[in-house]
Amino acid sequence: MKFFDAHNHLQADRFSGRQSELLAVCQKSGVTRMIVNGTRESDWPQVLALAKTHPLVLPSFGYHPWYLEERSPDWQRNLETFLDAVPSAIGEIGLDRWKPELPYAGQEEAFLAQLRIATERNLPVSLHCLKTWGRLLELLQTNARPVRGFLLHSYGGPTEMIPALAKLGAYFSFPGYFLQERKLAQRETFRRIPAERLLIETDAPDQLLPDERNLFPLAAADGKSLNHPGNIGAVYLGLAEFLGESPEALVARVEANFMRLFAGL
Repeated sequence: MKFFDAHNHLQADRFSGRQSELLAVCQKSGVTRMIVNGTRESDWPQVLALAKTHPLVLPSFGYHPWYLEERSPDWQRNLETFLDAVPSAIGEIGLDRWKPELPYAGQEEAFLAQLRIATERNLPVSLHCLKTWGRLLELLQTNARPVRGFLLHSYGGPTEMIPALAKLGAYFSFPGYFLQERKLAQRETFRRIPAERLLIETDAPDQLLPDERNLFPLAAADGKSLNHPGNIGAVYLGLAEFLGESPEALVARVEANFMRLFAGL
């Protein structure tokens, strides 16, 4: 079976330079493509290097709301330079009111600037949203969006918003973390996702699966557990089990959705 990871951060320093080793495991485990998302100017070069070295990697460049204070005066020009270097997506970008110490001022401006670039280039864009779903919907309804659509990574918004977001072009990705027993409400939301709008992700090195589903236990240098990108197959199997459909059917459906959103990359 072919597995497609719609969102991860393989470039993360927490992997301690083991990216080639991790990718070798992924390839043996059926991983066909993965979207590796940059989060700020300082990690875009690592994302680009991975994409140029490993055929599994599809790069994505963007400013995550957690790191906006690091922006250089030329950050938008720098972003477009990376987008010109290789076929790529935009992300991870978005809005966040979850982190109490994180300023909200400036988030919408940065989000809309990157959404505009994605729209002008018709590139897929990966969106982060925590505790700002109503405002995100408003911004998406009142601003141009990429014709091909956009990804709501680790969708945790209200079930009631799914139809409106799907109408705007949203795809919704399911992370392995939602297989944790306490995340039943989030799993139930994914019963309502339109079949042609479902994607699956690891968000590695974050969003760990339950221990019993973790096929590739991995630890950082400080001993803290990391999510191995090779776990994408376990996420597929866990979601198929929850939805009551065969893994083969889910794999085929997600592949078609992935190839539609990320066509040309």
